[in-house]
Parts: sequence; C-alpha cells; structure tokens
Amino acid sequence: MSGYAIIDIGGKQLRVEPGRFHDVRYFTPNLNTWGSGTKISTSRILLICNGSKINIGSPWLANAVVKGRFLHSCFGNKLTIKKIFPKRKTRRIQGYRENMVRFAIDSIHLNQKTASNS
Repeated sequence: MSGYAIIDIGGKQLRVEPGRFHDVRYFTPNLNTWGSGTKISTSRILLICNGSKINIGSPWLANAVVKGRFLHSCFGNKLTIKKIFPKRKTRRIQGYRENMVRFAIDSIHLNQKTASNS
C-alpha cells in the first residue's frame, strides 16, 4: 500500500511520499542557523491518498501533518537571460540560479494515523 500527499510549500504544490526528498524554493530566513537535520512539519495539506482511500481538503485537511527534515541547501538549474539591443549592436548575457532547499519526508499523518510506504 503506497501513500502520498499533496502539500503547499514554498508557493508551489508538491506530491510528496515518505522516504523521498524534494527541492523547493528557499523559504527559510537562514538555513545555517537551523542547520541540516532540523525537523519540520507542515499542516498545509491539500490531499492525502493512502491506497485506494483519498481525502481532499477544502482548502486544507484538518488534523493532517506531514513531517520531514532539512537535508541541505542547493541551487536550481541555471537560467540564461539574453538581451539583444539591435540598434546599438550590443547584447548582454546574464545567468541566474535560484536558491533551493532539499528536504526529506519522514511521515504523513492523518488523524494520528500514519500513511506509510510499505
């Protein structure tokens, strides 16, 4: 029986499963003060699926918690921004890499029951 949840974190909706890691936009003030291995939990859960049973929130589920921990900070893929000024015959190239946080999901709870990956 596999369980997963859809959570709202860092301005995006993610499908998370226990035992997997995910990268999200850097949303903490300073990860260095918290350190890696810091426990986190979120209650902004939109959907929990445990086998064939699906629970949908409006907008979030009550009594549902996803627990995990920070692993480390990282960078996203590099974006190249090119600007061309045709009348001046010049061009400018800039690169940008977004700060990301990698975190692992430990467990998904709904009404104190665990939706585990067995």
